[in-house]
Amino acid sequence: MYKRRNEIERLSRRMKGFRRIFSRFEKLDVLLFGFISFALNVDALR
Repeated sequence: MYKRRNEIERLSRRMKGFRRIFSRFEKLDVLLFGFISFALNVDALR
């Protein structure tokens, strides 16, 4: 359980680099989730 929690915390730290997610510019949930998936794909390619 600790290992899984550590992975999620590291992921949220990497996502903080994408300010658009945490400042929540998008009003629609669909756009927010789309940008989150885009950020995860960019992170996976690194």
